[in-house]
Amino acid sequence: MSQTPPPQTSPLSDIDSRRAALAIVDGVFSRRKSVDEQFEAATRGLEARDRAFVRLVVATTLRRLGQIDLVLGNFVERRPPDAVTNVLRLGAAQLLFIAVPPHAAVATAVALVKEQHARHAGLVNAVLRRVSEKGPALIAVQDAAAINTPLWLWKSWIAAYGEPAARSTGEAHLGEALLDVTVKDPGARETWAKRLDAQILPTGSLRRTAGGRVQELPGFDEGAWWVQDAAAALPAKILLRALGDAASKDVIDLCAAPGGKTAQLAAAGCKVTAVDVSAARLSLLHANLKRLALEASVVEADATTWQPKALADAVLLDAPCSATGTIRRHPDLPYLKRAEDIAGLVALQGRMLAAAARMLKPGGVLVYSVCSLQPEERRPVVEAALAADPSLARVKIAPVAVGGESQFIDHKGDLRTLPSQWPELAGLDGFYAALLQRNI
Repeated sequence: MSQTPPPQTSPLSDIDSRRAALAIVDGVFSRRKSVDEQFEAATRGLEARDRAFVRLVVATTLRRLGQIDLVLGNFVERRPPDAVTNVLRLGAAQLLFIAVPPHAAVATAVALVKEQHARHAGLVNAVLRRVSEKGPALIAVQDAAAINTPLWLWKSWIAAYGEPAARSTGEAHLGEALLDVTVKDPGARETWAKRLDAQILPTGSLRRTAGGRVQELPGFDEGAWWVQDAAAALPAKILLRALGDAASKDVIDLCAAPGGKTAQLAAAGCKVTAVDVSAARLSLLHANLKRLALEASVVEADATTWQPKALADAVLLDAPCSATGTIRRHPDLPYLKRAEDIAGLVALQGRMLAAAARMLKPGGVLVYSVCSLQPEERRPVVEAALAADPSLARVKIAPVAVGGESQFIDHKGDLRTLPSQWPELAGLDGFYAALLQRNI
């Protein structure tokens, strides 16, 4: 069992950080609100090291929830109120997976539960002391990959990719993803790799293993790069490769915010129209373009109904999806999404893909992509679009478009990445993309 040390000078006896963590975890389960939605408000007023501790405890609790609940089940006969259960979960996460001294984890949990549910203080104290004593042995024999993956996801991944890949994916989700960045000027990759102490990946992204606040890293303020997972950078690379000479080509980026793909296209010289339905997310896109000194025409609109004034040379549709390919970065996702959500997303993806195709010039190219591991959101959406629109044809993606990594191209010629791939490089997000062309 590996344990993650708390941030240096972590708040080992600080109730404020635990209170913030509890509020966030409660919000995930009671209101289905993401960690990112809640984090700023919940940690307002805390120092940087305390905020880092909150993020660590929350993420560890969510990544290891299946294991934690199984261990707690050995020592709790009757489930207490949800808020008390979440106090126990946070305490168990600190005891079993983070190097917090037992006295600190137990004492702060008891103090926290006394604020709202004082009659359960004795229960929390007794259970967490048992977890401290007997939990490590229980954890040691658990099947972590399967236990920490909700059953509906586990079954779907086995059916789609096979049990070994599903298991490797579950194992990848137990660790935090490293920081990937895209450099604005490809010719400066080596320079920025040295300055950021980063590795140049085969696909051209830079990967940094050390920590640190993104905003304080070299090159951030001057707009030399932006944060983007290596897999998330591939759909735009595929589109640019298909365009050949991309300079001055009219390209529409649908569902564009927060702007990573828009930045890739603009940096390559494309005339980009970035479309997104969310004003709040578009504000992030504007901020990113300003920092990067890149230009794009930004439109707030529903991509299913909006039409450009003139047809485009290319369209990039990164469609709304379940985002289960990004669980490494967002461990709350398995508890925010439901199996029954998928059908509605697939229907929306189909409408968006049909709308995107109508925006293309004859001969224009289209990339459909999703950061989902769910098979229904991947190839079937593309196959349905091809069947409905005879003017569209699939174009096989060449491995050279993804840095020569042929393992990322499936037998149909589509992009397929899984978190279980690149284990020697610490993995990548799960993405799917298909390249289509309008023939008439």
